[in-house]
Amino acid sequence: MSTVLVAGNLLAIALGYFIAYQSYRGYRRNDSSTMLFISIGFLLVSTSQAMDCTVLSFLSDPIPAASYVRTGFILGGMASISYSLYQ
Repeated sequence: MSTVLVAGNLLAIALGYFIAYQSYRGYRRNDSSTMLFISIGFLLVSTSQAMDCTVLSFLSDPIPAASYVRTGFILGGMASISYSLYQ
């Protein structure tokens, strides 16, 4: 994997965790459940990105179950963010 691609993935992961942290702070400050679900959503989506960037790239023979887990994290994160929009 190229250095630029790894750096870009790490930047995307860090930005996702930063957004999750800031929305969690907003939840704590305003007691807003909407911000809590946004925080959970970004945390799950960023974790799936981290799994894709680190765990799956170092495996020579990808494990199919790992792809299902990663997809589950993405679906859970998107569902949480979508729920926060309609709450």
